[in-house]
Amino acid sequence: MQLKIMPKKKRLSAGRVPLILFLCQMISALEVPLDPKLLEDLVQPPTITQQSPKDYIIDPRENIVIQCESKGKPPPSFSWTRNGTHFDIDKDPLVTMKSGSGTLVINIMSEGKAETYEGVYQCTARNERGAAISNNIVVRPSRSPLWTKEKLEPITLQSGQSLVLPCRPPIGLPPPIIFWMDNSFQRLPQSERVSQGLNGDLYFSNVLPEDTREDYICYARFNHTQTIQQKQPISVKVISAKSSRERPPTFLTPEGNTSNKEELRGNVLSLECIAEGLPTPLIYWMKEEGTLPFNRTCYRNFQKTLQILQVSEADSGNYRCIAKNALGAIHHTISVTVKAAPYWITAPQNLVLSPGEDGALICRANGNPKPRISWLSNGVPIEIAPDDPSRKIDGDTIIFSNVQERSSAVYQCNASNEYGYLLANAFVNVLAEPPRILTSANTLYQVIANRPALLDCAFFGSPLPTIEWFKGAKGSALRGDIYVLHGNGTLEIPVAQKDSTGTYTCVARNKLGIAKNEAHLEIKDPTRIIKQPEFSVVQRGSTVSFECIVKHDHTLIPTVLWLKDKGELPNDRRFTIDKDHLVVTDVSDDDSGTYTCVANTTLDNVSASAVLIVVAPTPTPAPIYDVPNPPFDLELTDQLDKSVQLSWTPGDDNNSPITKFIIEYEDAMHEAGLWHHQTEVPGTQTTAQLQLSPYVIYSFRVMAENSLGRSLPSERSEQYLTKAAEPDKNPTTVEGLGSEPDNLVITWKPLNGFESNGPGLQYKVSWRQKDGDDEWTSVVVANVSKYIVSGTPTFVPYLIKVQALNDVGFAPEPAVVMGHSGEDLPMVAPGNVQVTVVNSTLAEVHWDPVPLKSIRGHLQGYRIYYWKAQSSSKRNRRHIEKKILTFQGSKTHGMLPGLEPFSNYTLNVRVVNGKGEGPASPDRIFGTPEGVPSAPSSLKIINPTLDSLTLEWDPPSHPNGILTEYILKYQPINSTHELGPLVDLKIPPNKTRWTLKNLNFSTRYKFYFNAQTSAGSGSQITEEGVTTVDEAMASRQVDIATQGWFIGLMCAVALLILILLIVCFIRRNKGGKYPVKEKEDAHADPEIQPMKEDDGTFGEYSDAEDHKPLKKGSRTPSDRTVKKEDSDDSLVDYGEGVNGQFNEDGSFIGQYSGKKEKEPAEGNESSEAPSPVNAMNSFV
Repeated sequence: MQLKIMPKKKRLSAGRVPLILFLCQMISALEVPLDPKLLEDLVQPPTITQQSPKDYIIDPRENIVIQCESKGKPPPSFSWTRNGTHFDIDKDPLVTMKSGSGTLVINIMSEGKAETYEGVYQCTARNERGAAISNNIVVRPSRSPLWTKEKLEPITLQSGQSLVLPCRPPIGLPPPIIFWMDNSFQRLPQSERVSQGLNGDLYFSNVLPEDTREDYICYARFNHTQTIQQKQPISVKVISAKSSRERPPTFLTPEGNTSNKEELRGNVLSLECIAEGLPTPLIYWMKEEGTLPFNRTCYRNFQKTLQILQVSEADSGNYRCIAKNALGAIHHTISVTVKAAPYWITAPQNLVLSPGEDGALICRANGNPKPRISWLSNGVPIEIAPDDPSRKIDGDTIIFSNVQERSSAVYQCNASNEYGYLLANAFVNVLAEPPRILTSANTLYQVIANRPALLDCAFFGSPLPTIEWFKGAKGSALRGDIYVLHGNGTLEIPVAQKDSTGTYTCVARNKLGIAKNEAHLEIKDPTRIIKQPEFSVVQRGSTVSFECIVKHDHTLIPTVLWLKDKGELPNDRRFTIDKDHLVVTDVSDDDSGTYTCVANTTLDNVSASAVLIVVAPTPTPAPIYDVPNPPFDLELTDQLDKSVQLSWTPGDDNNSPITKFIIEYEDAMHEAGLWHHQTEVPGTQTTAQLQLSPYVIYSFRVMAENSLGRSLPSERSEQYLTKAAEPDKNPTTVEGLGSEPDNLVITWKPLNGFESNGPGLQYKVSWRQKDGDDEWTSVVVANVSKYIVSGTPTFVPYLIKVQALNDVGFAPEPAVVMGHSGEDLPMVAPGNVQVTVVNSTLAEVHWDPVPLKSIRGHLQGYRIYYWKAQSSSKRNRRHIEKKILTFQGSKTHGMLPGLEPFSNYTLNVRVVNGKGEGPASPDRIFGTPEGVPSAPSSLKIINPTLDSLTLEWDPPSHPNGILTEYILKYQPINSTHELGPLVDLKIPPNKTRWTLKNLNFSTRYKFYFNAQTSAGSGSQITEEGVTTVDEAMASRQVDIATQGWFIGLMCAVALLILILLIVCFIRRNKGGKYPVKEKEDAHADPEIQPMKEDDGTFGEYSDAEDHKPLKKGSRTPSDRTVKKEDSDDSLVDYGEGVNGQFNEDGSFIGQYSGKKEKEPAEGNESSEAPSPVNAMNSFV
């Protein structure tokens, strides 16, 4: 397991400022990894892992098992209380405790009664580090009592009257499930007229003669004991009336005009209204001053029962049920109050601390009414528990400071109100443990190049160890853009390259020790298909071959698999795989399809596909394969109002069978010259029955298709005009959106001429408010696709429908869609804006959501405006540039990237709807910590002398903090380009010039220069310089080219070469042989043998003996050029502006484009051994 950092980020009241300051200084708590080897050595207080439910209803026919399981080191012992006093299990022969467990088993099957053991039980698990306790477990046996005997008189009534058949089941534990059946155990049918209420009674809104029967029986099923109890049958006789008098609805239940309902948070809220009347009334539901929750509302019992799932305090309010029939309507209002048993906001978490550290247990719960928080220590109320000087209680928080091993204990937090309680155990375990690395040593990781590499280093220690990674035997800790160190110790290389190969060391340190672990990383070449299978058209009976040549890393063994149409190859001897080829012999039509070559290695896989088309064999003489000729002789027959039969004669198939015919039509009335797809028929068919639309002038054409393609179109058929009819469809894409706060703009996609089905196309636009009883308002319009309703309230839901009509009639009833009237700007700003600075360039912002009613529109998201504080001189020069980030939806936090280190920023937050932004929240000011500086802006070598050089530089353009010093490193370079010893100097930050003395004369030096802040060292800039030559030595040197004897010698050599050339020319003309060529052939120079092209021994480095003159800036201390780095981050690099978006967890969406490093100065690559400077910078 790994170390988990668990920060506590809770806001406290202003009156508790000392507590805030204390918590800010606490060391993060640890969680002990559940590694078996680690747990063998570590002591740990008890933890309850399993227990019976708080309300434990048992089956009295079976043994009672009360669960209590715990873990800890050493293993805990168990004890029980019953009804608040000690329960001595040794004195009761029927009670036993499982071995190694606290679970009780009470044997009542042989003797004893379940009622004897009814009561409240609590388990305690204890070891030397503390005691954990279970919930209060209320044990009750289930009960399924019989119905009380009663004499039920037959019921006689006339048809049309209402009726209620009472059930009144016996009170059981748990309550029974009620249903009505007849003597044959068949459920009685229910409907909008006849239904069962929540209390089990059977309600008839009005009775009919077919309701007459003598076996209306109410059954109660007790699931816990699997028993069913039956009520005495009820006899009902309905007398037919000549005419039943109709009447408006009245409610059978609930009674009166209003009633109250109380429900607990998280439960299912069930509201019921059952009405009588003739005809049968229908029930409708609505919430006054609000809407029913869309995704949590359901209706039961033919709309007579409204259920809201997972009810919360926001669901409180007045709910209205409306019963309506043709003679009138009646309504009943149910006032709902949602209370809440306690629920966790922050449950206390286990703390693992080392001696001398600080920590805190936080226990926060909510409920309605507000729960009371109380603490216990090792199961004892903390007020009477043994005193601990390291412990201080502050309401819902226990603060620990300078803990010692005796401070270990298990604390219980109890949050309770009149509706229930919560109990949580959390231990404080004081441990002093040196670091341990839990990941296996010398793990080998293999990764494909250009993919991420993750090296694990799970660890544990107390105090919390720090983790560092190193590459190779020497070098500094890995950090920077090319490495990511995760909180669990894992090192991530986002884009692994070949030079990432090597041995990496994970080092964990705390004040008690150090632990190391090595991991090995190998980067492999990706697998590629360099020769892919190709598209093939072959004749039946021939042979086809597909080629698939794979190139892969030489250390990986690929497997090549062939697929046909994404499945396995047919089990047929005609299919053979030979190295890089798939060969199919005696090809048939069934072999047509897509063939895929898949190359797999243990690290990656690639694939490539090709299509095989099988055609008829070539006759003798060889025919021409081509697309078919166009069909001809089109004829229309069986002409009806909405259909016609089209026939044609096929053209020549050109030696490839016609597979299908494609029929197209033209509408000369509405879209002349534009052809549309009508239908397709098989190639063996030459007629088609075509379905037509009304009021269209049709023309048709036909095309033939074979395996080689599609023919040209046929000539068009004769025209055919169909009769007009009413529209058979309505406009689509109906929407209702307001353009102003007081209007509703209804838009739709109009029908085209083809869809109109007749002349005089118009639209009937209807609307009404969704949450009201208003009738529909309608208007008929033509030649438009928009209608504006004025004078609407702001952002109110409307029901909208748009119906098409023409001179013949109306289209079918349209679907109803919901829209909203116009939005207005939000009225309220987000509250409780909090800023947490993550690092020198990143901050996290949190805010409270704005109430939905005050948004007055569709919530688009939240927008953060932020800007950097400017000095007074800068503010006078230019306007402050504000930056904006928008977070979509209802998110209440986000990240601000690209901040400048060591800067002060101001921000505010606004809510955004479809209309625009709401008011800004109060400005919040925050500052970013220091960062590492950029490289000095310039570095020049001036005033060279025999033994000194003067360096002059400009400070970094981005200091990102207060400069503490400059670091200068330099070393000499001799005539063979070898580097001398490295010298380090530290220079005060206020200097911009420095003179180095006592240098060697006529010597080249290389300088490495960087600035430093308290956050660390910045990027380097390099330069080279040369001390001057001793003038006395130079004067003693003589130029040999000006000496007379040298000039004479050169003339004699030139004359001798001329004589030799003349002699060779004469011998050649006389036919003499020149033996040099034969000697060269016989004694070939091994130095000039041709080089093997694929010899893999030549790298990219230059030869170590290549002594080219060293140019200024051309040499580096190693094969990695030391360059000035530019690490300035800006919001532009992240994607700045209003369009910048974040994921739900606050991470930025978009490509991060960091600035490229400057190119190194001109010069040659070097393969000399790296200097200490380069060894350090190679990991940065």
